[in-house]
Amino acid sequence: MTGTSRAPHANTKLAIFLRRRILELRPRKSQIDIAAEVGWRSRNILSMIAGGSTKLPIDRVPALARALDVDAARLLQLALEQHDTMLWPIVEEVCGMALTENERKIVSLIRTASGGSDPAPTGKLLRALREAFGE
Repeated sequence: MTGTSRAPHANTKLAIFLRRRILELRPRKSQIDIAAEVGWRSRNILSMIAGGSTKLPIDRVPALARALDVDAARLLQLALEQHDTMLWPIVEEVCGMALTENERKIVSLIRTASGGSDPAPTGKLLRALREAFGE
């Protein structure tokens, strides 16, 4: 997944995701607003990342995720993949699967509802979950 020599990261999942999210947010906030929320003085760095001419600095992932109103774990995954495709699989192998905030709420509900009993994924439970999610 390479872009042009001027924008070598233009076709990365992160750049594509960022361009789409900026468009989705356009009615509510500008690139200048997003950049300011991240702590950047101008929107240039945001434009450079979205355009693929530079990579997202890993230390800016939490702030950018908040500014974009997206899941930080997903944005971190995209940023790590942009830096090196082998990084995210290593993080997940060592730390386990990253959960989104909504997934954490669902897991918390399961733990509460089961009294912390660690219910086995029985056929009945799996069918109920699939039905709940329309699968």
